[in-house]
Amino acid sequence: MISADDLIALVRNYNPKTNEDLIRRAYVFGGQMHEGQFRHSGEPYFTHPVAVAAILTEQQLDDATIVTALLHDTIEDTKASYSMVSEQFGEEVAKLVDGVTKLTNLQLSSVETKQAENFRKLFMAMSKDMRVILVKLSDRLHNMRTIRSMRAEKQTQKARETMDIFAPLAGRMGMQWMREELEDLAFKTLNPDARSSIIRRFITMQRETGDVIQRITGDMRHELEKVSIVAEVFGRAKKPYSIWRKMQEKDQSFSRLSDIYGFRVVTDSEEDCYRALGAIHQRWRAVPGRFKDYISQPKTNGYRSIHTTVSGRDGKRVEVQIRTRQMHDVAETGVAAHWSYRDGVRSQNPFAVDPAKWIAQLTEQFDGEDDHEDFLEAVKLEMYSDQVFCFTPKGEVVKLPRGATPIDFAYAIHTRIGNACVGAKVDGMRVPLWTRVKNGQSVDIITAEGQTPQATWLEIATTGKAKTAIRRSLREADRERFITLGRELARSAFAHVRKKATDKALEAASKQLRLGGVDDVLARLGSAELTGREVVQSIYPDLTPKPGKEVDARRAVIGLLPGQNFQRAKCCEPLPGERIVGITFRGEGVVVHAIDCGRLVEYEEQPDRWVDLHWHEGAHPAVYGVTLELTIGNDAGVLGRICTLIGETRANISDLEFLDRKPDFYRLLIYVELRDAPHLHSLMGALQAESDVATIGRHRRIVPPDAQASAASQGE
Repeated sequence: MISADDLIALVRNYNPKTNEDLIRRAYVFGGQMHEGQFRHSGEPYFTHPVAVAAILTEQQLDDATIVTALLHDTIEDTKASYSMVSEQFGEEVAKLVDGVTKLTNLQLSSVETKQAENFRKLFMAMSKDMRVILVKLSDRLHNMRTIRSMRAEKQTQKARETMDIFAPLAGRMGMQWMREELEDLAFKTLNPDARSSIIRRFITMQRETGDVIQRITGDMRHELEKVSIVAEVFGRAKKPYSIWRKMQEKDQSFSRLSDIYGFRVVTDSEEDCYRALGAIHQRWRAVPGRFKDYISQPKTNGYRSIHTTVSGRDGKRVEVQIRTRQMHDVAETGVAAHWSYRDGVRSQNPFAVDPAKWIAQLTEQFDGEDDHEDFLEAVKLEMYSDQVFCFTPKGEVVKLPRGATPIDFAYAIHTRIGNACVGAKVDGMRVPLWTRVKNGQSVDIITAEGQTPQATWLEIATTGKAKTAIRRSLREADRERFITLGRELARSAFAHVRKKATDKALEAASKQLRLGGVDDVLARLGSAELTGREVVQSIYPDLTPKPGKEVDARRAVIGLLPGQNFQRAKCCEPLPGERIVGITFRGEGVVVHAIDCGRLVEYEEQPDRWVDLHWHEGAHPAVYGVTLELTIGNDAGVLGRICTLIGETRANISDLEFLDRKPDFYRLLIYVELRDAPHLHSLMGALQAESDVATIGRHRRIVPPDAQASAASQGE
């Protein structure tokens, strides 16, 4: 248990003007009142109110709330009275303590009635002073953190109550961090095996792939620094319960989930949020349909942030949230932002929205309602306001997003039911398939043998599961027709750029577009999910340099000392756009290596020679030599066609070297001068599409250290 001095120090960190005497007196009073009382764990009971107060200091709350936490169980569980608390700590604190007490102080006949009545009182108290629920939520959080000392049946009851009411309530009030922790603690109690399984898989994945979070965070910071954006970048793995819920919703295994990491970028201004978004989308590929702008369209609880999901070269998706510092404070603390202090002054956050209006509306809506069961059900539905709960004819509950239709309902039950759907009844009445279902309705899906999904269903369905199943069914039904049509479209599109739509070219396109092969490319072309232009550009992109002044090749690297020269390492031949590091040679300059160059291990014990470098932003001239190793068919005109193709991509051949000559093939090195890394990837993609190119790769030379030092002093 932390001492009074330590608790005061926690408050003083954000509120130097705190009333230390008030907090100290409350600490002593609470300790005296709870003297001789113990928790189920055997600890003195007063450790609990102190822990609740400490949780509230993390939200930077005012003195009255901290004192209320220390005293929140005194009126209910000790000889202390309302008048005693009021006399010693003031009327404001007494009302807050009484408000918390009334939430759980009713002795009614049935468990259901007691729970419903407690939540009715909860909303009534919240509408009077929001700090009451802040104390109550922190009280529940500490109880969940220490739930193992309770009896097994009590643990299950408290965990279910937390999952159904307190966690959604914290989320609805904008306190997302508390919602996530409450959900995860309840999940640990209700389904410990599933949670342990997810954690074990995380550990295994980290052992296999390394610290993904640190690597991506570093890359994001680098991209933001390149465009002079001052920002903090945080990364984390999503909570086990969040992952488990996604596995259930998408009906996928852990190994198939991709976006299990989340990153936050916190900037200084709203303008920088959008600039940061641009920088991230330039570096990583945005996932279609996964972008939301809550800055221009905030949530009702004041939440503002840009959400986007991007995928790297390995296909793994990560979610990125971009917001300002003030937006971040609201996103983290929610309603607590109304009461938080900063440097002794009540913080004024322009983005904070008072959730008391929602509470007042809910209380007014059910004022005078005698049926506690109906009230409790309505409360649950209200807190899950972005979802609707419908019933099958057998009474089973189906959870859907708001705005869902009977089509979504059918696919939520089973893909087979969805595919065979011909109609629906809602509450016994036949309705069109585009009808929006509502909370509490009973939905009966009518099926027919031989029915298949219609293309118009894509406009009706709202859930990802339904849309994916419909598209898959439509593709399978028309696949052969689409492949035939797609081949003709591909032939025409390639002919426009004087190329042939060979199977080799289409195979290269499928790799660039991350599709399943030639037939997949053709089928998507025929079904208009892809355009011919997109297929052609995937292997023959427009490589015209961006307008603007080119970067001087002599000043292409940033991070050198004034007057310091540099040379690109001959072993790895780094290009603009690749991560680099410099190694100094005394009196001779700096040799620039790619960050993954094997030669760097030779300098691990000489950290004073390492220089942190990065390429200058902008368009670079095509003067950076790279060595490509190719195996090509030995036939008339093959080498000429390859050289012509390289020229068409605006790359210059500076030398050729034959390594092996066989009757059927040649193996050779081609030295090409390029602009940057994207230029290299485009060139290699175009060469891979040629039917006469068997293999292609980037050649890394072995250069002795003395030869590299000579390059630094004499130039390449």
